[in-house]
Formats: sequence, C-alpha cells, structure tokens
Amino acid sequence: MIFKGRNEASPVPKSPRPSQVTYIPLSELLKDEPEKAEEPKERHHSFKWLKVSGLVLASFAVVLASAYGVMTYYYSNRFFEGTLINGIDVSGQTAFEVEQAIASRMEDYALNVSARNTEDQVIKGSEIGYQYAPDGEVLSLLKSQKPYQWIRGYFEKSEYATQMKATYDKQLLEAKMRTLNLAKEETQVAASNAYVTYQNDQFEIVPETEGSEIILKEAYKAVNAAISGDQEHIDLASDPDVYMSAEVTRDDPALIETVEAYNNMANTRITYTFGDETVVLDGDTIKSWLTFDEKGELVQDDWSFRQRVWEFVENLAAQYNTVGTSRPFYTTSGRTVWVYGYAYGWLIDEESEVEQLMYDISRGARITREPIYAMTANSHGYNDFGSTYIEVDLGWQHMYYYQNGYIIFDSDIVSGDISKSGRATPEGVYTLYYKKSPAILIGDTNPETGKPEYETEVTYWMPFNGGIGFHDATWQEYFGGDRYTYAGSHGCINLPYYAAANLYDIIQYGVPIICFY
Repeated sequence: MIFKGRNEASPVPKSPRPSQVTYIPLSELLKDEPEKAEEPKERHHSFKWLKVSGLVLASFAVVLASAYGVMTYYYSNRFFEGTLINGIDVSGQTAFEVEQAIASRMEDYALNVSARNTEDQVIKGSEIGYQYAPDGEVLSLLKSQKPYQWIRGYFEKSEYATQMKATYDKQLLEAKMRTLNLAKEETQVAASNAYVTYQNDQFEIVPETEGSEIILKEAYKAVNAAISGDQEHIDLASDPDVYMSAEVTRDDPALIETVEAYNNMANTRITYTFGDETVVLDGDTIKSWLTFDEKGELVQDDWSFRQRVWEFVENLAAQYNTVGTSRPFYTTSGRTVWVYGYAYGWLIDEESEVEQLMYDISRGARITREPIYAMTANSHGYNDFGSTYIEVDLGWQHMYYYQNGYIIFDSDIVSGDISKSGRATPEGVYTLYYKKSPAILIGDTNPETGKPEYETEVTYWMPFNGGIGFHDATWQEYFGGDRYTYAGSHGCINLPYYAAANLYDIIQYGVPIICFY
C-alpha cells in the first residue's frame, strides 16, 4: 500500500511466460533505430529502483512501528526518561522501584536542629522510628503519564514535587527533645525587657534582648512539623514562638511615654529668688534624685523621688525661713539685740511648695519664682524687718514706729509689772491681730473668787500677742521711767490716751512689732 502511487506511474512489466516468434527481415534489423527505442530500458531500471526503495522503507516503517509499540508497552508501567521526583531520577523505574528508592533514601533521614545559645544537634530518623509510608501518590503520578508519549522523555525533563510521607514515633521524638542541649537548664537564659536609662545626656530606651529560655512544647511542635515536611534543617533560633519573649519591648507605649516624660523633666530649670539671692534647681540635680540599678536601668520609685523633693524644700526652709529663729536687730538706742519669735518672718509652706515643685518638674518648667510662703516678712537678708516696723524698748520704756526708715510715731510706755510673777511683757517679734474701739479688757479668772481679775474699758485696743496689746491707760500716773517696776500692767503696753489714739490711726497689719529689753 505504501508504494501504490509509484506503481501506477511505472511502465507495465513484461510477463515472464514465452510469447509468439515473429520474423523480422535483416534489412530491417540493420536499419538505424530511433533514439526512443532505448526508452523502455531506462524505465525498466527506474522501476526496479523504486520497487526496492519502497520495500526497504516499508520494512523500516514496520520495524519503527513495532519498536514504538514495544516502548509504549514498556512505559505503560514505568516513568519516562528524564523524570525526577523530589530530585530523584526515576527514569524507566516502576512505581514500586521508585518507592523502594525513596524508602532507601529515607532510611538515612536526619534533622539538624539549630537553637539559641547551643551548638547544632541532630535528631536521627532511627532514633524516632522514622520510616517511609507509601500513600499511592507515586503510582498516581505514573498513571498520569500517557504511555504513547514516551518519546517526549528523551527531549524534555519532567520534575515532580511530592510529599514523601513518613511515620515515626512521636513519643520517641518527645523523649529525644528533652535530651537536647536546648532543653537543659544551664542553657536557659531569660530574655531581658527593654528599659529606660540615661546616656548621651538624655534618657533613652535600651532595647529588649532575646533569651534562650525555651518553650519545649512549642519547640516540639516546630520540630514535629519539620519532620513531617521531610525537612533536613530547622532553625529554632529564628522562631520567636519557641522562646520566652521579653514582656516589655522597645515599642511599648508606656516606655516611650516614660522617656518623653523624663527628658522633659531633665529640661527643668527653676530659679528661686530670695531677695538678692537665688537658688537654681536644674535637670542635673533632678536626675541625681532618680534611682538606677546596677545595669543603669531607671527604677521608677515615685515615693523615693517625692522624698528627695521634700528634702530639697526642707533645705530651702532651713536656709531661708526666719520664723522661729533669732536674728540681730539694731535698736534706736544704738544697741544690737537678738530677737526671736514665731509670729513674724519668712516661712515656706513646705507641703504646698512640694506639690508645686512636683508639678513644675513634671512639665519641665523653666521659670523664676519665689517659693510658696505661709508667712512673709518685709525683706530678705540680714534684717527681715526692713525699714518699716514698731520698736518697743522694754528696758527704756519707750516705743517707736518707723516707716520707710523714718520715725512717724514714738511714745513713753508702761509695760508689764516685772515685780509680779507672770506679768512681765514677753520679748519677741509679733504683728497686729486686729484693732477695736472701744473695747473691754477682761483678765484671767481668779480661781478663789471665780471672777475675772479685772474688767477694764479702753477706747483703743490693738492686740498682737495673745491677750497682750497696745491700749490707752488713763489710770497711769505717768509713763516711762521705772513705773513698770512696781505699777506696771498685766503685760500690755500702756500708752497715754492721745498716743493710743494716734497709733490706732496709723498702725498697719503685717508690720513687725519688736519687743526687747
């Protein structure tokens, strides 16, 4: 059938049987024959060549077809040439042979385990009963081939990735995990939290650090997944779920807020003024009030910090309070005396000042101010009386009222009777309580009679020390001199009527009243 077309075009062959003899004259034989007489011979040779060639080709085609059929049958249960499964060359192998190769390869399975703070260790398949478990996937891949396409394997590669499933004893794996160095107590280093410290002239966050304190349950899960996935290496060090992590990290909002607050605090500069003197509280001093541990971590101890603030305010008070202290006073008579008293002077309100200072520090204030006072005086420095005060010289029995350094009032007086116990006028520094006109002065109750020792009406009353004050005393025969040594008052400063009236008009609240002998 293959050569049908060529036979139709070839000359018809002569029959091999004998035909009838025909006589031909010699003259005819000697005649020149035309050139076309040779044509039948050429056609005969061409036909023979074509016939041979056709037979050869037909035979070759039959051989090829037979070979193709044989190979198709061969690859009906074998993988094509150029086939790789999980990197294994399985060319020409049956599914069973491939599974045997995979099983042989998996016999030597081992998992290399990397962990923090330890050298790599190996879990061998033989230690956990590891073996190949065929699941028919190789056979499925084989069946997906079309056997008649076997020739493609010689011209192109086919690669397949399949999960080479295996079985192993999970209890053996768990037991093996406990023997690894990563699970030993001596390799467990706790993670450290991020913290605030002071360095490079500012408060900064020192980042957290990773530890090697392992969560064995999570490590087991990771290793189990690696073995199930036929992995040959697992890096537990890069898996944060496997290790105990720091509770406080560098991006913790509270930590960031702390850094901002303390840097703001370190920017504080408060200048206290005390007359011509100043005391500066700056960030360096405030920083010295903070507590840091041995590694430089800021320890937020609010109670301790508040105590340092209290100490600072107490030092200010000890240095600049004059209430309750003795200070020198230069008298009109030319003497220098030391006067003492609780009723006049500078007195810092320590509790209020501590609260104000805490607030100023928290907002990083840069201000100049006075401390908060519970009591104030006329001036700071050597003499807090200033140039406006009332001087009562009990020894000379005379008083003066200075205003801006000038005497605006003076008078002889009669003070408490020093001849009678408890009647002498006390020394000290005081200020006016109030003034009243008229007033009735009532003495202490006499325990024998149950009645006041006296009830005296006065026109002008100006108390400054308990029941002691200035008032008119029309009953006194004279003022000044030694009258107070035998006919003095119960402690008050007695004045002539006109002097008491004058003083009542000009006396001011807050003016220091200095009494001395």
